[in-house]
Amino acid sequence: MMKILKEFREFAVKGNVLDLAVGVIIGAAFGKIVTSLVNDMIMPPISKVLGNVNFKDMFLPLDDIGKEAKTLADAQANGAVVIAYGQFINVVIDFTIVAFCIFMVVKGANALRRMNAKEEEPAAAAEPTEKDCPYCLSKIPLKATRCSHCTSHISEGSAVS
Repeated sequence: MMKILKEFREFAVKGNVLDLAVGVIIGAAFGKIVTSLVNDMIMPPISKVLGNVNFKDMFLPLDDIGKEAKTLADAQANGAVVIAYGQFINVVIDFTIVAFCIFMVVKGANALRRMNAKEEEPAAAAEPTEKDCPYCLSKIPLKATRCSHCTSHISEGSAVS
């Protein structure tokens, strides 16, 4: 039990929980903004183009009580069973906008990650400063004419590593 509590404390202290909480709070606030955008800015012009149709009041009654109602609120207040497809249309538009915004944020984050990865790539290998002795295979300076390990004479054309 103590081990689990210790692991939980380490998890919470590392900031994972805090980062998640901030993300959820910002996501909820963003969702409210998008809902307002859809309900207050996007749907009114669409409604006007379609002949002043109020999407919030679009419903399909499934019983006699719902057939008498003029609005969705009236139908629900009277206890009618309805399919509120107008509300569903609003929610689908909300979801599409939120999904597109998240897609753009992830796309931007991935681009930044790729850019940072390119900056962190190691520089091209520097010119070699040593070569292998062809006789004992020890490392010796490029300009050496004699191996310091086996004392062999090294020609100019010996292999470089």
